[in-house]
Amino acid sequence: MRDINVGHKFLADYQSIIFKDLMTEIRELAAPLQGRRVLHVNATSFGGGVAEILYTLLPLMNDVGLQAEWQVLTADNEFFNVTKSFHNGLQGAPVELTGKVRSTYEDVNRRNAAQLSGHYDFVVIHDPQPCAMRAWTATDGEAATRWIWRCHIDTSTPDRALYDYLLPFIRRYDRAIYTMADYAPDGLGIPLEVVPPAIDPLAPKNMTLVPDDAHYIVRQFGIDVDRPLLLQVSRFDPWKDPLGVVDAYRLVKARWPEVQLALIGSMASDDPEGWEYLEKLHRYVGGDPDVYVLSNLDNIGSVEVNAFQSHAAVVLQKSTREGFGLTVSEGLWKARPVVAGNVGGIPLQIEDGVTGFLVDSSAACAERCLEILDRPEWARSMARKGKEHVREHFLTPRLLRDYLRIFNELLADGA
Repeated sequence: MRDINVGHKFLADYQSIIFKDLMTEIRELAAPLQGRRVLHVNATSFGGGVAEILYTLLPLMNDVGLQAEWQVLTADNEFFNVTKSFHNGLQGAPVELTGKVRSTYEDVNRRNAAQLSGHYDFVVIHDPQPCAMRAWTATDGEAATRWIWRCHIDTSTPDRALYDYLLPFIRRYDRAIYTMADYAPDGLGIPLEVVPPAIDPLAPKNMTLVPDDAHYIVRQFGIDVDRPLLLQVSRFDPWKDPLGVVDAYRLVKARWPEVQLALIGSMASDDPEGWEYLEKLHRYVGGDPDVYVLSNLDNIGSVEVNAFQSHAAVVLQKSTREGFGLTVSEGLWKARPVVAGNVGGIPLQIEDGVTGFLVDSSAACAERCLEILDRPEWARSMARKGKEHVREHFLTPRLLRDYLRIFNELLADGA
């Protein structure tokens, strides 16, 4: 297990952004939790939405009086290949659960569980990678630790054999948190909480950039800022359908020859499959000079992603499966028109035709992009409604409130 330094954030800095009632509710819920120790465990500190959430959530927990820590698993590529197959399997892909697969998964969880030390009031385990750790941790009597499994994945149609394998591990927890109730399996066996993720409006990725600054940054990567840009920011993963995004771009380009496309991804340490898919994407793009495939390997960081999202004519998230899709809220928060797949947690963020567009195919995606390009003033008005929807439902202080509520309920249950 490896400790992650999360730095400092202050809830008071959000006063001008969030509603006053939410700020008051957070303070009231935090009062009984002063000094309580919280540990979050996940697979990686870089790349992907979970890490982004934790870098903001934990310092805010600390600011309101809890003692929150974050640790990540120590594991090799063999383990991450197994858990990537589990991630895909929970989203519906077939998984071969051989004895070797099970032993690899369980051995890493057992070794990491043995490295846990000290008493925590709450332990939050994120996603399937460390899910089995609970099986190798002792209960501690009167000073009982409350264990929470937080699943960020769309598990509505999983590989059944895989879920049947994981369910005995999940049932050892005191609570399970899913983004949507539909994601939880029948016979979960433990209390369910429904809590969508959230974005940090004050993080470098989401803070306000003036247009000139955004243009300056985007221009450094070869983008012509005087021509419209379609953008998708996501892992290079078949569930995010970047090949389908390229297809949509090609349909748009037939009508708007000046359009450009940027596909930006982050190569995460727990996603070895991403490297293979990145090569496949490059081959699919071919030699089109108006398509830019970029990642952290090209010095794309949070501020650069912010600049691309703030500048884009259309922000895309054409996923075919999506637990939530933080990039949808990121685009809406920057008041950009968003076109996204009608799957998973994305419809929580977009009311079709009101705050953005939901689509089911590359052709429909292209049609909506063309509508936005043809009617820019109307599209900006729609995007502004999207921003207010995010303000009310999908900013980190709301997520903090939900965790504090769950912690209080767990303490009350054990009283």
